Amino acid sequence: MAAAAGARTRGLLWAAVVAHVVASGAGFVKDLDESFKENRKDDIWLVDFYAPWCGHCKKLEPVWNEVGIEMRNMGSPVKVGKMDATSFSSIASEFGVRGYPTIKLLKGDLAYNYRGPRTKDDIVEFANRVAGPLIRPLPSQHMFEHVQKRHRVLFVYVGGESPLKEKYIEVASELIVYTYFFSASEDVVPEYVTLPELPAVMVFKDGTYFVYDGSTTAKYSRLAIKDILCDFTEGMCLSSSSICCLQIKIHPLASLICI
Repeated sequence: MAAAAGARTRGLLWAAVVAHVVASGAGFVKDLDESFKENRKDDIWLVDFYAPWCGHCKKLEPVWNEVGIEMRNMGSPVKVGKMDATSFSSIASEFGVRGYPTIKLLKGDLAYNYRGPRTKDDIVEFANRVAGPLIRPLPSQHMFEHVQKRHRVLFVYVGGESPLKEKYIEVASELIVYTYFFSASEDVVPEYVTLPELPAVMVFKDGTYFVYDGSTTAKYSRLAIKDILCDFTEGMCLSSSSICCLQIKIHPLASLICI
C-alpha cells in the first residue's frame, strides 16, 4: 500500500514538473493576432501557424515552448510566436500557409519555410542559421578547417566583388534554409585546393571539392549556379550531363559522377 502511494506521489510530482516546464516555455512564446502583420517588420520572428484541432500541432506545442526557452536563453534576436491560422486566416494566407503546422522564419520582406524534423535542436539551428548573416566570413585557416569538419557540405566564395558573387548571394538567400554559405580570401583556403582563377565558388563534399569559377559567369545564369548548389544541398551528386553543361572542375572526377 505504502509503495503504491509512493509511486502515485512520484507520478503526481513528475506531472507537476512537466506542467511547470510547459507553462514556463509558453511564457517565451507570444500569441499573435491581427496586429502582428504591422508590428513585426522591425523584428525577426519564428512563427508556428497552427490549427486548434490539428493533432500534429498539439504534438508540436511542448517542443515549441522549448524552442521559446532556448532562444531566450541564448540571447537570440529571434522572437518566437504562434498564430491560430484558422482565426487569422487572411494573415496566414498572406504568408503562404497551406497546411498545419507551418513553421516560418520572417525576416524583413522574406519568409523562410522550415521543413525539417520538428525537434527543438533542429528548429533552433534553422532559426539561428537563417536569422544570421547570409554569407559568413572565414577569417583564418583554423576557422576554415573547423567549419569544414562541422558541415557535410560546405559552400565558400573566394574573391572580391564580381557578378559571380552577386549570383552567389542571390542563391544563398534562397538556399539558406538548407545550409550555410561562407566567403574567404585565397590565403585561408586549404593548400590542397587548386584555384585556376578568381573569383570562384568552392563546394566541399565527401572529402573532395568542386570549383565553379568566373570563366563561366557570363555564360551561365544564377539559375545554373542554383542548380549546382541545390544538387549538393539535397545530398545528391551531379549528373554527368550537368557536369558537362556547367563546365565544373571536379577533383577527383570518377568518385562524383552519377551515371
